[in-house]
Amino acid sequence: MRNVIYAINTTLDGCVDHTKQSVDDEQLAYFTQLMRDVDLQVFGRKTYQLMVPYWPEVLKDQSATKADTEFARAFCSINKIVFSRSLDSAEDGNTRIVRGNLHDEILRLKKEPGKSILVGGVSVPSQLIELGLVDEYRFVVGPIVAGEGTRLLEGVNLRERLQLKLVESKILKSGCVALRYLKQ
Repeated sequence: MRNVIYAINTTLDGCVDHTKQSVDDEQLAYFTQLMRDVDLQVFGRKTYQLMVPYWPEVLKDQSATKADTEFARAFCSINKIVFSRSLDSAEDGNTRIVRGNLHDEILRLKKEPGKSILVGGVSVPSQLIELGLVDEYRFVVGPIVAGEGTRLLEGVNLRERLQLKLVESKILKSGCVALRYLKQ
């Protein structure tokens, strides 16, 4: 069965708002490697529209850094599913819009052969966490206290406490800490 991995950047105070933090080349390399280990990305509409057309445009930009280009290449090469009731069409050819039941669709995808499934953003992952469908968590915690913004797992209502096991940690040069947890 395929694993569902939730990965996101966060500040020390749990802010996941992309406008409250910065991402350096080492963080991009971390997420690029993660994307090479999966073959499907899952987003909600808001996160998808932040990522596309931004990363496809980076691929066309001759002045982009090597880290940006490698991340963009990895991002653009992976199939994507966007859960949305309002998005009419996808901007790239390897994206499918799903309007159906999140729980049933993710369970079906987990049973398909393939590599792990990467979920990003806040809304869809929060719903998947509540449904007990996230198997692995990857947090890159930045040395920033944002003081405001959308919080990690804000509004998540768990039926029972979620126990995780730390299986990997890496301190990045920027002071960020990459943490990898598995659901127990």
